[in-house]
Amino acid sequence: MDVTVKIQGSDATDISRHTPMMQQYLRIKNEYPDTLVFYRMGDFYELFYDDAVKAARLLDVTLTQRGSSNGVPIKMAGVPYHAVEQYLAKLVKLGESAAICEQIGDPATSKGPVERKVMRVVTPGTLTDAALLSDKSDSFLLAICATAGARKQAPRYGLAWVNLASGALRLAELSEHEVAALFERVRPAETLIADADAEHLLQVPSSAGSVRRVPAWHFDVHAGRERLCKQLEVASLDGFSAQSLDIACGAAGALLHYASATQGQQLRHIRSLKVERESEYIGLDPATRRNLELTETLRGTDSPTLASLLDTCKTTMGSRLLRYWLHHAPRDAQVPTARHQAIGTLIEGDLDGLRHALGAIADVERITGRLALLSARPRDLASLRDTLAALPELRARLTTWASNSPRIGELDAALAPPPDAVELLQRAIAPEPSVVIRDGGVIARGYDADLDELRDISENCGQFLLDLETRERTRTGINNLRVEFNKVHGFYIEVTRGQTDKVPDDYRRRQTLKNAERYITPELKTFEDKALSAQERALSREKTLYDGVLQAMLPFLGICQSVAAALAELDVLATFAERAGTLGWVAPEFVTDECIQIDQGRHPVVEAQVERFIPNDCRLSDARKLLLITGPNMGGKSTFMRQTALIALLAYIGSYVPANQARFGPIDRIFTRIGAADDLAGGRSTFMVEMTEAAAILNDASERSLVLMDEIGRGTSTFDGLALAWAIARHLLSTTRCYTLFATHYFELTQLPEEFPQAANVHLSAVEHGNGIVFLHAVDEGPASQSYGLQVAQLAGVPAPVIRAARKHLAFLEQQSIAHTPQLDLFSTSAHIEDEDEDGEDVSRASAAASIDHPALLRLREIDPDALRPRDALDLLYTLQALANGEALPDKPTH
Repeated sequence: MDVTVKIQGSDATDISRHTPMMQQYLRIKNEYPDTLVFYRMGDFYELFYDDAVKAARLLDVTLTQRGSSNGVPIKMAGVPYHAVEQYLAKLVKLGESAAICEQIGDPATSKGPVERKVMRVVTPGTLTDAALLSDKSDSFLLAICATAGARKQAPRYGLAWVNLASGALRLAELSEHEVAALFERVRPAETLIADADAEHLLQVPSSAGSVRRVPAWHFDVHAGRERLCKQLEVASLDGFSAQSLDIACGAAGALLHYASATQGQQLRHIRSLKVERESEYIGLDPATRRNLELTETLRGTDSPTLASLLDTCKTTMGSRLLRYWLHHAPRDAQVPTARHQAIGTLIEGDLDGLRHALGAIADVERITGRLALLSARPRDLASLRDTLAALPELRARLTTWASNSPRIGELDAALAPPPDAVELLQRAIAPEPSVVIRDGGVIARGYDADLDELRDISENCGQFLLDLETRERTRTGINNLRVEFNKVHGFYIEVTRGQTDKVPDDYRRRQTLKNAERYITPELKTFEDKALSAQERALSREKTLYDGVLQAMLPFLGICQSVAAALAELDVLATFAERAGTLGWVAPEFVTDECIQIDQGRHPVVEAQVERFIPNDCRLSDARKLLLITGPNMGGKSTFMRQTALIALLAYIGSYVPANQARFGPIDRIFTRIGAADDLAGGRSTFMVEMTEAAAILNDASERSLVLMDEIGRGTSTFDGLALAWAIARHLLSTTRCYTLFATHYFELTQLPEEFPQAANVHLSAVEHGNGIVFLHAVDEGPASQSYGLQVAQLAGVPAPVIRAARKHLAFLEQQSIAHTPQLDLFSTSAHIEDEDEDGEDVSRASAAASIDHPALLRLREIDPDALRPRDALDLLYTLQALANGEALPDKPTH
């Protein structure tokens, strides 16, 4: 079959015109057209043509040119084979993929180019090597496909995602508006979509990672279901509650096909699956996850976040599970209650001793994943051996706690090590093995007699030569006889010219020198054959034995996965216990009543960053659903709102909370509408983003949702914003009836409690000091008296002349408001929109009538806009301004 490929600087080229080496490369490249091919040549991986140009730019390596093939210059870029992982890590971070092509033939016996084959494909979502993965976060490969459904129905989406390093596989079927939330929760490193789904999935979320399109037939539902059943070794998916998830099964089929192809073998560690349903967890939309800064700050950094504060885990498995829990808080209060009980039990025991023991635990989860893919390295097995051997001592520590906490008892039972696996690893793997098998020194002495003999030959070579030299001197009487070795001629016996007459008959001449003769004997020749091949044969034997150990460990994969899960959870619970003691947190309480009651609550992250944090209460119930929060900017409104959501989330993930006391009724979702941000790439202004998030809250929130709304309506004109804020707050009170913290600078809204008893006013207090302001950060009942905007601007460094001008204009606006459109005390319970004077005449209308004959208005009526030139219009503006302010008319400006 003729194969043509595209080469930089030429059209599709018949590869038969190329050199044999380039023909082999181009055939392999043709199978991976969109992937960088790392082609093994001796001690280097080489890239050619377009791949070389791209790799040189991305990896900052030298681009060279060596010879030509078919008249086309061969551009090359290479990296040393022993350092390839660091280059692969850089490529993966850039969203690129690489096909690793190894030499599988024997150069000594090959005619023409050594046979080569792609052994694995490294992509962002299929990483398993420790050098390519982050220790504290998971890397997911996700597949998504859509079905249009009936004509009047919205499309449904089937998703499947896997953590290839651990083997955790999950499925879900979602509506369109739920997809973005799942992507934000999972944050896949790589996403697979079908070519045929492009029209449905044009708006792939930005959190989708590297997006790869695959043929639509990979998503076939029937084939996907069969592939899943074969992978899990079951007849049906009923046992996993996945029998009705047709679209998700199609996505899972594409996922498993792609993952298996990249690894070049079976995915033995994917032994189960979990169907995730949004109703299982407290819902957090993408905006809420960002605003609460759970694992990433708004600036995109890892710290300070809730995860960075909580994560004092002793194992990397625990750190990853902690992050998973933060994004998967269960709605069922029984789960966090069991965790709270376990934390309380751990606090009462030798917590420091337990955490010290956990510090010696290896990353069993990822080692098991590499073991399943037969890519585990020698030190992986040594670490697994030492961890499994340490489990009995760890379990002994848990014995005293197991009776007081059912969950700890379950973890204790799951930590039982497989004795056969421990015995095998202790016999087979050296105490301190080398990093890679090709260096030798991996298999322990005593495990294989043939290997021990080969090692003895190689290691005792020097002693044998000394013994032979002593014996031959005695036998021949040649005192200066020497037995030596060089790489060109091998082993030899050297005798000086004057002593050659004493050489025995069994000596055979090997080399003649000017002053000496070199000989070989049958005994030395036999030893030479053994010695020269012993090291090579030892390495080959060791590789065979090591592969046998990997195969022998495969039956223990399930047990190792269970042990890893138990170790990770125990580490997180111990971490929560340590954090509770160190930070002074308490166990929350779950009740069936509708309430959120927090006494002296604190923002966990902010408290760790400041010298003194002011705690505050938050009380919401069926009779008190909405808190209208007023007060100055920087007064602490946003902190108070966020801390309430974080305390609720911490309670539901099973952690103790930063408060003196906390009680929570059922919560199904947490929503936030905080901050100002635009989406220019998506064509959305700041106000559009604000309204989109508000719409999501109004459409999706329920009576059991916690809603945080900060400064809604500020992205438009004053009256538009006020009207929207009032209508939204009213809807949340009258229709949604959810728990709401509603921060605003529209003081008009503070009248809502008169209409809705379920609303209450609270404010963040502050006091003025001279022209400045002192924030007290304390939440008090009732509305605020003012916003202190100018004082905050002064603190921000706005120039003094600007502040003075603002004060002057503020006084003018207030005077105009009093003179022409009086606004009564908004915080007076007797305030009305319109008042009447003693004669029953409408005050505001009278004021408006009195202003009809104002000089500015009279002048304005005389204007013919169509007859004005731009210069006349500017002059007129100066005149109107003077008339409006009651000032003398200005001199006509000179232009």
